[in-house]
Amino acid sequence: MVVYDIPCDKRRKKVSDLLEGYGKRVQYSVFECILNQKKYNELKNRLRKQINLSEDSVRFYPLSRHTFSQIETWGEPPVTELPTSIII
Repeated sequence: MVVYDIPCDKRRKKVSDLLEGYGKRVQYSVFECILNQKKYNELKNRLRKQINLSEDSVRFYPLSRHTFSQIETWGEPPVTELPTSIII
C-alpha cells in the first residue's frame, strides 16, 4: 500500500498518475499495488524523482500474505486476489 500527502497540485498529479500504472486507487491518496520486488524497486525509484522530501510525504506499507487475507473492505470489492509472490 502506498499513501501520500503532497501539497503541490502539480506534483500530486504526477505522483497519482505514476501510481495508477502500478496499482489501484482505493482512496484519494491511497493505492494498493501488488508488485514483485523488481517492480517495487522501480516504483520507488520513479517516485523518488517526483517528490520534494522537504514538503511531501510518501509512505509504503508492506502487507504480508497473512495480513492481506485479513483486509476487510466495506463498500467496494478488494483490489484483486493475492498472487503467490508479491510485495504490497
